[in-house]
Amino acid sequence: MFGLSRSSTLGLLKQFVKPTVLRRTTISLCTSPSCSSSLIPIVLDKTNHGERAYDIYSRLLKDRIICLMGPINDEVASVVIAQLLYLQSEDKKLPIHIYINSPGGIVTAGLAIYDTMQYIRPPVATWCVGQASSMGSLLLTAGAPGLRFALPHARIMVHQPSGSAQGQASDIKIQAEEILKMRKVLNAIYETHTKQPSQVIEKWMDRDFFMTAEEAAAAGIVDRVLKEAPVRSDKHEDTQAVIEKWMDRDFFMTAEEAAAAGIVDRVLKEAPVRSDKHEDTQAVKHP
Repeated sequence: MFGLSRSSTLGLLKQFVKPTVLRRTTISLCTSPSCSSSLIPIVLDKTNHGERAYDIYSRLLKDRIICLMGPINDEVASVVIAQLLYLQSEDKKLPIHIYINSPGGIVTAGLAIYDTMQYIRPPVATWCVGQASSMGSLLLTAGAPGLRFALPHARIMVHQPSGSAQGQASDIKIQAEEILKMRKVLNAIYETHTKQPSQVIEKWMDRDFFMTAEEAAAAGIVDRVLKEAPVRSDKHEDTQAVIEKWMDRDFFMTAEEAAAAGIVDRVLKEAPVRSDKHEDTQAVKHP
């Protein structure tokens, strides 16, 4: 055995051993005590240059998927915001998908994520798995229109902000006024994204208001409840690639093809049936 010092040994290792760098971009998002780094799966991704190891969250990030799991605090917000900005720098058009399973958390941290979602150019799709409560539900409904989803057994809860204050009466009054201001801000955000009147939002926010996935869809918090993954054919192409193909040259479609492409909703082969009691609006106004 050679009597080398620790610094000499490290110097030799640096010369002959090439370190393997594993990206761990989103580990901080797993805030559950049971989700230690030793439990995070490592996956292998085959490339033209061989195999590369990723932790599972970084591999999902490569596919523009962000996992927002657990309480929302400043640390989690900083990681989510960094990922949103990074994915925007990679592609300003492809959607970003945020999977949410959160009991809520700090209002200012949640609003930082919300503002970033609205600020960046790529559309942000939100998916509720498990629960989206408090600030989690606000981020869920803040997804791009038509891209807000919940799984069948997800639970959504909204309520007004809460807080505690200590000190002199004047200090407590200042904190109470700030909470009331924050409540108005949150109510306005829910009103904007759900299209519900302010009276309905006020009723929701008065106390803990729980909803099933179907109730959340009816309330406008999500757009659809997905009971199974959308079927993708072997010939599936990314949406952006399809659009670019259309726009390259004059691209003509029949009515049926336009419906299949999502340009129109229905092809009408006959006039809709009108009941006998139907009256024309114009006739009612001008007899």
